[in-house]
Amino acid sequence: MTEDFVATPEIQQLLDRASGMTVEGGDPRLKSITRDVVEALMRVIVKHDVSEDEFWGAIKFFQDGAQEFGLIVPGSGLEHFMDLFLDAKDAEAGRTGGTPRTIEGPLYVEGAPLVEGDSVNLTDDADDTDTLYMTGNIVGPDGVAPADAILHVWHANSKGFYSHFDPTGEQTPFNNRRRIKIGADGRYYFSSKIPSGYSVPPNGATDRMLKAIGRHGNRPAHVHFFVEAPGYRSLTTQINFGDDPFAADDFAFATRDGLLPVPQRQGDSAYVAFDFTLQRAAEKTDESLSGRARAAA
Repeated sequence: MTEDFVATPEIQQLLDRASGMTVEGGDPRLKSITRDVVEALMRVIVKHDVSEDEFWGAIKFFQDGAQEFGLIVPGSGLEHFMDLFLDAKDAEAGRTGGTPRTIEGPLYVEGAPLVEGDSVNLTDDADDTDTLYMTGNIVGPDGVAPADAILHVWHANSKGFYSHFDPTGEQTPFNNRRRIKIGADGRYYFSSKIPSGYSVPPNGATDRMLKAIGRHGNRPAHVHFFVEAPGYRSLTTQINFGDDPFAADDFAFATRDGLLPVPQRQGDSAYVAFDFTLQRAAEKTDESLSGRARAAA
């Protein structure tokens, strides 16, 4: 059987009914998207001659793995695809330059302490590992520091766990999480206990999915950032440590050119210098972060 089966009148009528095309009311755009998604899945089923057992096995996988959607989405490449799609739209509109965007991931927590100054420390809890010192500048496309910028920073501890999501329960709520108010000179500085890379939960849904297609679920050591400033586009990005063995093979596809600084390691300290360049906001909504759901402490 070929994909032409999906084009038959009976299946096309089913798609119209299932997506609400045949009834009044509802969101026309959502109806169209729903129809296209379901039709694409039908074509995959026919193309690969998916069996009934495989179909229901896939449904069960997503039911059982609902708590890991935040990992399945980047692991499948979809979150990185959205970055590439937005980059392409920016290029079409002539909006280029600035620090590259990359995936946010699922582990941001709202409400981290807002701090300022040149001695910001992110780490509240004891952690027997090296200390990270990170510094740099936040500027606009003209090289001038934006006023009232806020740098959000979050990363894992040396065991690869994030506060709020730590299965051991050992971390305080905002360990390795801060919002840093940036001064008029655009300079930022913080220290913390250096994060470790980590893998997806062993034998979890994401791990099983990746192993089934011959992939691993490892991430390199990295640090996440949001950058916000009035009059500028918000930036969602992260750096992967360029000397990590998984720096070029991140299961979540967060690695991008320009986001791979190599820490300068001296004894029990590691130093990273990294500058952020923001784009000008074309409209007020550009200043806001994406509307994805985020955890709150």
